[in-house]
Amino acid sequence: MIEVRDGEPRGRREWLADPGVPIPEDAVAVHGISNERATAEGRPADQVADALADVLTSYWKTGVPVVAYNAAFDLTLLSAELRRYGLPSLRDRLGGVDPAPVIDPYTIDRWVDRYRRGKRNLEAVCAEYGVVLDSAHDALADALAAARLARAIADRHPKIASLGPAALHHRQIEWYAQWAADFQSFLRKKGDATALVDGAWPLRELADERV
Repeated sequence: MIEVRDGEPRGRREWLADPGVPIPEDAVAVHGISNERATAEGRPADQVADALADVLTSYWKTGVPVVAYNAAFDLTLLSAELRRYGLPSLRDRLGGVDPAPVIDPYTIDRWVDRYRRGKRNLEAVCAEYGVVLDSAHDALADALAAARLARAIADRHPKIASLGPAALHHRQIEWYAQWAADFQSFLRKKGDATALVDGAWPLRELADERV
């Protein structure tokens, strides 16, 4: 996690979790963290999830926006981990409300330039906007690139720059829901009659563990 002002890092917080189970080889190939390192240097996963949730909610409580690329994935995954360990949820820590404000360059870019061809992963979208991504899949590098990408999108699209964090957050809820509905319709027209695309953003409802 990196604190950014005017596109430059001003502080950083970093956690390494020991998941307590073997890390798949394909995951090690992506992020470069071996089982040996996670065991030797990592903290128990429940402690890391709890600490990360506390820091994030401390920002939201004071109105500081959190930038996360594909926020619905990351925040839902964190929420699932909190529930798995019996820890207070993000909503519980925020008095029953959803995390906000969140700025998600993935959702914003997909709305403002919806017909652009090509991939929409962090590397591809950084290349589109001329944002340097020094080391893809390194957590700190990805976080800094996401923050700079949010600024670059605003620079290119004045209508985005004109929105304050709270207004932009609410617009992203609408944009994500519209994208999900369109994508679901597309999949069904392609023959998957039961296709369902969750349109909740920035936090999806977790499946009932009793099912």
